[in-house]
Amino acid sequence: MRAIICQEPFQLAQVNREAPVPGPGEVLVRVRRVGLCGTDYHIFSGRHPFLSYPRVMGHELGGEIVALGEGATLEIGRIVAINPYLACGHCIACRKGRPNACVNINVLGVHSDGGMCDLLVVPERAVIDATGLTLDQAAMVEFLAIGAHAISRAPKDGEGRMLVVGAGPIGIASALFGRLDGFDVTLVDQRAPRLAFARNKLGFEGLVADEALGSVLIERTCGDMFDVVVDASGSLAAMRRSLDFVGHGGALVLVGVAPGELSFADPEFHKRETVMLASRNALASDFQRVIAAMRSGDIPTEILHTHSLAIDAVPQRIPELIAEADTVLKAIVEL
Repeated sequence: MRAIICQEPFQLAQVNREAPVPGPGEVLVRVRRVGLCGTDYHIFSGRHPFLSYPRVMGHELGGEIVALGEGATLEIGRIVAINPYLACGHCIACRKGRPNACVNINVLGVHSDGGMCDLLVVPERAVIDATGLTLDQAAMVEFLAIGAHAISRAPKDGEGRMLVVGAGPIGIASALFGRLDGFDVTLVDQRAPRLAFARNKLGFEGLVADEALGSVLIERTCGDMFDVVVDASGSLAAMRRSLDFVGHGGALVLVGVAPGELSFADPEFHKRETVMLASRNALASDFQRVIAAMRSGDIPTEILHTHSLAIDAVPQRIPELIAEADTVLKAIVEL
């Protein structure tokens, strides 16, 4: 079978591998679509903190079941998405019902080889029924679930103002589910083309994250600032600044991840009585919420899907997609 492997930073190659065979409790999935995200671009660029090379990337997956291991009960031929967060099931987080924060988590495409290949074996528990979705939609479930989970972390005291910092895929996903939850959502980003996309295609108000941003936001909110700020920037500097945009009694949700130490001015943090929350991965309930929103038409997946490419073109196209990041929201590899 074909597989795209990142041998080391900036080196991608297509290789042939033996087709895997499902064991007990496992299913064999024919991968049809792979969504590309910041994680994949960071792996290619050598910027991912939890990865060793070589690695087959790909964790945003849509496909169909083609074989079952002993004891597996799912229907062959079913269209599925994959939950790529393989939890141990026995650590303290798993015992609390939070496998997204599993101490021993194995994320497909990061800690072990992912789905940028023709065939992939996964535990049956990782398979998500995507009946009624297109293959493209199935490959978009995971990144949208990240945003849905971030919004689920936010305190909800009725309708209010939400600021999403970062208008990339995760920021857009967060904004979409924030709006569905009744928030008045504003986006900020350093890249004007991303804000133009969010405004013209999705109807979000957007502001450029320049030096005057704080003053503009104070004026627009009559000094109150925001009930919830969701930082999806992946930038420590932006995360630090995001605290300034939280209104008194408000919450800051950090969904973007960046290596290094994050610090705040303690008086600013305390005087707001800020609620600060991390948001990691997603839960089964988040996946189900995304699928329901897709089926109901509440998520405009055709608009979010901006680029398509064949698997054979991946080694050439990934550097180009990184260079075109201002205009790429979701690129999907077709197998």
